Amino acid sequence: MKKLHFIVIIASVFLIQGCVHKLVTVPAKIAYKTTKGVVKGTVAVGKAIIPGDSDDEDN
Repeated sequence: MKKLHFIVIIASVFLIQGCVHKLVTVPAKIAYKTTKGVVKGTVAVGKAIIPGDSDDEDN
């Protein structure tokens, strides 16, 4: 009977790892995409506001 309990616990550990992986990675991906969009927007606004900082004039 103890072997059955041990097997059930080990199987449960392996099955729950997929759920834990999803709970950790999904919020991290959402945060990364959101931050990436905010940084791109900030850079675009900064380039539009700061005059005379264009590399095209050097060519």
